[in-house]
Amino acid sequence: MIGQTPEYQALRRAEAGLREDKETVAKLDAIKTLAAKVDQAVSGGEMPDPEMTKSYEQAVRELELSGSGQAYVVARTNFEKVMFKVNELIGKGMDEGATSKIITLG
Repeated sequence: MIGQTPEYQALRRAEAGLREDKETVAKLDAIKTLAAKVDQAVSGGEMPDPEMTKSYEQAVRELELSGSGQAYVVARTNFEKVMFKVNELIGKGMDEGATSKIITLG
């Protein structure tokens, strides 16, 4: 049912829009490359150099400012709100089930 929500459908459309925009794809590739370098530095016990960090932050900012990037950020935020509610309901159900005398594991 989650896949049928308007928020999920909007997220999928926004993701498709990202993949179809060549400029955005280039920005995403740059972000992935920079993220891999940052991860490599951190896993090697080093802090990434300030220039690398600045480049990464700038690439993310440029992505978020692009039209397709903004659409994705909004769609992702809206979908995350839905998932937060879903997780709350699941947690509530688990709590209720854990104290129910009707449900047994025997």
